[in-house]
Amino acid sequence: MLRYLSIRLFLVCALFLGGCASTGGPVSLQEVREFADASARLGGYAELARRYRDTYEREQPYLSPAADKLARDNDAKRRAVFEDFIAIQKTMVLYMQTLSLLAGDARYDLSERIDDLGNGLKANTESGLQQRHITAYTGMTRLLTRVIASGYQNRSVETMVRDGDADVQVLLDAMIQLTRLYYKTNENEKKTILGIFDVEIPFSTRNSDRMLVTLAKVHYLNKATEYKIIDRRYELALQGLTKVALGHQKMRENLGKLSNDEVRRLLANYGRDLRTIRDGLSGD
Repeated sequence: MLRYLSIRLFLVCALFLGGCASTGGPVSLQEVREFADASARLGGYAELARRYRDTYEREQPYLSPAADKLARDNDAKRRAVFEDFIAIQKTMVLYMQTLSLLAGDARYDLSERIDDLGNGLKANTESGLQQRHITAYTGMTRLLTRVIASGYQNRSVETMVRDGDADVQVLLDAMIQLTRLYYKTNENEKKTILGIFDVEIPFSTRNSDRMLVTLAKVHYLNKATEYKIIDRRYELALQGLTKVALGHQKMRENLGKLSNDEVRRLLANYGRDLRTIRDGLSGD
């Protein structure tokens, strides 16, 4: 009798402990959630896109009348594609927020964010935005609309990653290409503005120009410091986008094994790296 009671007590305890362990299921996807959160909050890209859009505003005071006409034409082209560039970033952020929610994070209510999705993109040969980027954007918006409109029912992290990875990789490739475009445009701006000082200051040798030269040198140093900071942000943004692509690829390669210790460790490392990059982007 005592033996029978002991066995029953053991089984009850085992079931109780097993039940406690099972309630922690979402915890096994903690690293997925943290990686998705870090990816959604990476930042930097939107700021750099706005800087690209506003290039002419910074260049205009330094331009000759002839150069100003060409710069205004380029300004119109940049502003025409800006909303498309931002739409890609918004879509990627919404995807990562949705992935975080599916991994067990209940901090987001994304139903209203459907309105953030654009109606479509336009291919742009000058920016490098290609038809495959347009197709991926369309596929991603359809996936997000379907998942969010369903109230996240009958969905899983594995399904989301499997269905979304191909488009995620293409859209991240688009964001990387666009960031390189921003970087190149900023380099041209830097050469234009700093180049004026490099040419003019050495020839301003009259005593009457001394105060003006001093002010010009101070302005030059301030602009050079500004560009140095921005250059670093371009580098960090590119690193961050690459980390997001690699982390998502690892999840796609390990579907069904996302709670595996090695996969969790890899995702934790990517999440940590993204948070470090984000801190760098938000600082000076």
